[in-house]
Amino acid sequence: MSAPADPTPSTSAASEPAVPAVPVVAEDVAVVADVPGVDVVDPTASAAVVDLLGLVAYGELVAFDRMAADARLAPDLARRAVLSEMAAVEITNYRRLADRLTELGVAPGEAMSPFVPALQSYHDSTEPKDWLEALTKAYVGEGIADDFVREMAAFLAEPDRQLVLDVLHDSRYDEFAGQEIRLAIAADPKVANRLSMWARRLVGEGLSQAGRMAGERRTLTALIASGFDDQAGAQGLFKRITAAHTIRMSAVGLNN
Repeated sequence: MSAPADPTPSTSAASEPAVPAVPVVAEDVAVVADVPGVDVVDPTASAAVVDLLGLVAYGELVAFDRMAADARLAPDLARRAVLSEMAAVEITNYRRLADRLTELGVAPGEAMSPFVPALQSYHDSTEPKDWLEALTKAYVGEGIADDFVREMAAFLAEPDRQLVLDVLHDSRYDEFAGQEIRLAIAADPKVANRLSMWARRLVGEGLSQAGRMAGERRTLTALIASGFDDQAGAQGLFKRITAAHTIRMSAVGLNN
């Protein structure tokens, strides 16, 4: 699989002029000064909102790159076409997020760059060897990521809350990947053990990199804390994510 694209894709170079480094004009606000095409800087754009939008935007960009590469692992043209179409959806989602960041006065590349090392490390260490591993990575990894982002979106104000919810991965991809995994297990039950072990590796590496990001980007941790009155609320969030993951694994015949 090819490495994720540079945070600012070449296809948008004409529409996104080069920008200077982002100056911080308030303790929790990052803006870009004198950027062509940006007339108003929204002073309410907190660092946490920018970080979450940047994280999701980079996730969409990586998903586009990954799905385009995974499509070449497909066993036939019909499956290849499905993944190629889904890759196109991911880049459309990226553009919506990038446009919103620009509206807030933040260069998309600057908002995404803090998350490149952790996500790059995750994908480098979990590169699938075949079609089924690629599908399992998308089904398990993207599923957990979407659950987390969905929880985080609840702490945002509009219109950012709805934007984040809108760009979460379409359920059709989960259904497609899940069906492919179920069919493979039905044809060869031994596949379930291999894919279950692969899924556990994905979760372990994902949690490791999530902890790394949380340590480096305290604004996201603060965003979670802002939504709860006590520690029990945050614990409940992670219990819900864990429960959803268990259900997702069982639905396709994989073991936790």
